[in-house]
Amino acid sequence: MEASVAIQSLPQVADDEELCRIVDEVIAYIAEQGYNYYVGPFETTIEGPYDELMEIVKGCQYIAIRAGAPSVAAYVKITYKPEGEVLSIDKKIGKYHK
Repeated sequence: MEASVAIQSLPQVADDEELCRIVDEVIAYIAEQGYNYYVGPFETTIEGPYDELMEIVKGCQYIAIRAGAPSVAAYVKITYKPEGEVLSIDKKIGKYHK
């Protein structure tokens, strides 16, 4: 695994219920992509090939808009190591979630 991406999607909507509904759709989209991912309270982390993860990040914005958000902001953190393995989700936090 050459990359790890953490994305926080923030749909600009009127209330928390609508925010959660749209974020749930974004997370469902991420889950459908077939890569290892972890949902945290502020962001979702995905592991996989760099180029494919960048397409998923782009797709998250489209999903939020299609779900009804008039606009969406995203905060993205990227770890990329083309010649090796990045530190995995399990190695970072696995001991806390067993």
